[in-house]
Amino acid sequence: MAERRQRHRRRRPGARQRGGAAMSLCKIDFDWADGHYTFALPIAQLEELQRLCDAGPMVVAERLRHGVWKIEDIHATLRLGLIGGGMEPIAALHLVKTYVHNRPWGENVLPALAIINAALFGKPDEPVGKSPAVGEESDPPARTESSTSETSTASAS
Repeated sequence: MAERRQRHRRRRPGARQRGGAAMSLCKIDFDWADGHYTFALPIAQLEELQRLCDAGPMVVAERLRHGVWKIEDIHATLRLGLIGGGMEPIAALHLVKTYVHNRPWGENVLPALAIINAALFGKPDEPVGKSPAVGEESDPPARTESSTSETSTASAS
């Protein structure tokens, strides 16, 4: 029982404690508008995004990805991402008014998508799953009966 309690106390690297639960920040940094900014959509900002866009974050991401976005999908994702990344709300609003409202809207689809994807799936450069231990090789590709190419049959032999 003590081991079980100890296991629940361990935190993931890069997570912060909030209300007794580990919270991933899923921050992403990139050049946007007039400088280099940090964006994040922790739960408070995701809830606000959901309210403003009248859709869950996956729906907003899909609309951005498939080019059927609404103005608020872009505006709110960027503004709330800046706030979640640590910027004061009034400064975030000013930046979005300057670099979103006064520019072609399509310019900001990919930045908005990157922000929401980081919140939903993690940053693109974060490893997924476990990597092989040092000195250990990953499993070779499986051989299938229908494969006749030299590469696939040679590697399976």
